Amino acid sequence: MARAAGSGPRLALTAAAVAASLAFGAFLSLPHLAGEASSLDRAEAALADLRFLVAGPRPAPGDVVIVAIDERTIAAAGGYPLPRAYLARVLQAMRPAAPRAVAIDVLFLDPGPEAADAELARALAALPAVIGAAAVFPRTGPDLRARYGPFAGLPVASALARPHEPLRGAAREGLVNVAADPGGTPRHLPLLVAHADGVRPSLVLAAATLAAATLAAGSRPRLEADRIGLGETVAPLDLGASLALRFYGPQGSLTTVSAAALLAGEIDAAALRGRLLVLGAVALGSGDRFSTPFDPVMPGVEVLATGLSHLIHGDALRRDATVRRADAAMALVLPVLMLLGLSLPRVGLGLALAALPLAAFLGAALWLFGQGVWLSMALPLAAALAPLPPYLAARMLLDRAQARRLAAARDDLLRFLPPAVATRLAQDPDFLAVPVERRACVLFLDLSGFTTASEGLGPARTREMLKAMHDRVEAEATARGGAVTSFMGDGAMVLFGLPEAGGDDADRTVAAALALVATLRDWLAAQAPGEAPAGLRIGAHEGPVVLSRLGGARNQHITATGDTVNTTARLLDVAKAEGVALVLSEALLAARREPVPLPHPGRRARVAIRGRRAALDVVLVGA
Repeated sequence: MARAAGSGPRLALTAAAVAASLAFGAFLSLPHLAGEASSLDRAEAALADLRFLVAGPRPAPGDVVIVAIDERTIAAAGGYPLPRAYLARVLQAMRPAAPRAVAIDVLFLDPGPEAADAELARALAALPAVIGAAAVFPRTGPDLRARYGPFAGLPVASALARPHEPLRGAAREGLVNVAADPGGTPRHLPLLVAHADGVRPSLVLAAATLAAATLAAGSRPRLEADRIGLGETVAPLDLGASLALRFYGPQGSLTTVSAAALLAGEIDAAALRGRLLVLGAVALGSGDRFSTPFDPVMPGVEVLATGLSHLIHGDALRRDATVRRADAAMALVLPVLMLLGLSLPRVGLGLALAALPLAAFLGAALWLFGQGVWLSMALPLAAALAPLPPYLAARMLLDRAQARRLAAARDDLLRFLPPAVATRLAQDPDFLAVPVERRACVLFLDLSGFTTASEGLGPARTREMLKAMHDRVEAEATARGGAVTSFMGDGAMVLFGLPEAGGDDADRTVAAALALVATLRDWLAAQAPGEAPAGLRIGAHEGPVVLSRLGGARNQHITATGDTVNTTARLLDVAKAEGVALVLSEALLAARREPVPLPHPGRRARVAIRGRRAALDVVLVGA
C-alpha cells in the first residue's frame, strides 16, 4: 500500500514532465523543420564532424577531376591571378580530352586585356564550360528565403557578381556560393538562388546539367521538393534545393592534376576523356579554403567538385523534409521514453531503461550517417536531456518526502511492537516469517479487582489508569531486556529472549518480576480511595516456546506459543488461589545464571495447573 500511495505523486510528476518535454521538443523542432538557423546548429555541426570521423574517408568516384591551379601553375604563369591568356591556353589543352563539362571556379569580374579576354572567350566557347558567378546575400539578420510562389524556400540574393563581358556570353554561368555552418565548415551547396531577375543555378548544377546533356541530348534536371534527377541518377536535396555535402576525405581525395602539367602535355588526354573537369585554385593563399571534418584547409574548388560528384552519382547526404520530420518525431519520442524509464520506483533500473532508447538512438544515428542519412543528433539530445535535470531534481525531492512519510509511518507502526523487536524488523523485514523454536522466559501479569474498580471510574478515567499501568510495565520490562508482546486490558505478556535469546534471560525475568511488584504496588497505593484495583498478580516461567508471527494475512503480531506460555498464564490463577502477588516456577529459578537469594524469600509448593496433567513446582512470593 505504501508503494501504491507513493506511485500517485510520481505518476503525476512524470505526466507533467512528459507534457513539458513534448512542448519543449515541439518548440525546438519548429525552426529545424523550417530549415532555419537555431542555437543547436553549432552542436549539430560538431556531432556531424564526429560522425564523419567515425565513418572515415571513402573512395571518391574518378569521373570528376580537379584541374588545379597549384604552386607550379602559378610559377609557370608568372603570378596569381593567372593571366587570362594563360588560362585560355589551359582550357585549349582540355579540348583533346573531350570533357563532358568544364566548371571554372574563377570569378572574372573585372575586364582584362582586350586581346586576352577575346582569346579566353574563344577557349570557353569551344568547350561545354560553366564559369563562376557569385550571389551576394545580406550580411545581417536571418537568412532571407523566398516564402511564396514557385521559388518558395530558395535563398534570395540581394545582388549578383557576374563575369565581365564578353566572357559572360561565351559560357554558361553558375554560382560558386557555399553554405557553411557557424564554425565555417561547408555543409550545403545551394543549387538554386532566387534573384530579382529570376532563379540562378549553382556552378555544380550547371556543370552537371551540361554533362547530362552530352550523354542524352535535351536532358534537363528533374527538380522535386526533396530530390533532383539528372539522367538516371537521383540525388537527395535538403530544404531550399540545397545539396548536403558528404565529404570523401581530405584534400586530394578527388582526382587532381596540375594545370601546368596539363598544359605541358604531361597528362594523357585519354585519362581525362569524358570526365567532368573542375578548374580552380589549390595553392595556399591563392583562393578560398574551408575547414572540413577531414581537412582544416580544404580548397573551395574541391568542395565544389565534391558537390558535382554528388549530383552525378547521387551520393550526397540525405537530409530532406522526411528526415527532418523524423528528427522532430525523435525529439518528441526520445524524452518521453527516457522519462518513462526514469519514472520507475527503482532508480537504478530506471536509469538503465532510460539509457536504452538513448543508446539505440545514438547507435542508429551513427550507423545511418555512414549510410548517407543525416539524422539530427543535437535536436533529440537537447529535447531529451534538457528536461532530465529538473525532473530528476523534482523526483529526488518527491522521493525524499515520500521516504520521510514512509519512515514516519513505519515508526508509527513500530510503536505497536516492543522496541527491540521493532529495531530487528526494521533491519530484517522477514524476521520470524519462519517460526523459531527455542527456550524463553515468559511473564504474565494482571490487576485483581480492576473490573470492579473500572465500573465506578468511567471510560476516560479507566483509560488513564490503564495507560499509567502500561507505561510502568513497559518501562520496567524494557529496562531489563523484556519485550511486551501484548497488553490485554489490565494485563500484559512479557517475553525474555526476544528477538534473541540471552544466557541471563532467567535472571532478568526474575528481576523484572520483583521490580514490577514493587512499582505497581507503589502506584496502586498512590491512587485515590475507591479508584485503585485490589492488587496485582504476576506469574513467570521458563521453557521451550515457538516464536512466530500469528494472525491473518493482513493483520499479524509476533508472539510465543506452547505449553510454557499456557502454563505461565495459569500461574495467575495460582497467585489468586494462594493469595500472593508473585508466582515463580522452579524451572525459571533454576535457569538463572546467578541464583542469588530472593529479597523476599517465598514458600515452595507443588501446585496443580488447571488443564494440565502434571503438577508444577513453584515459589510463592508476597502476600
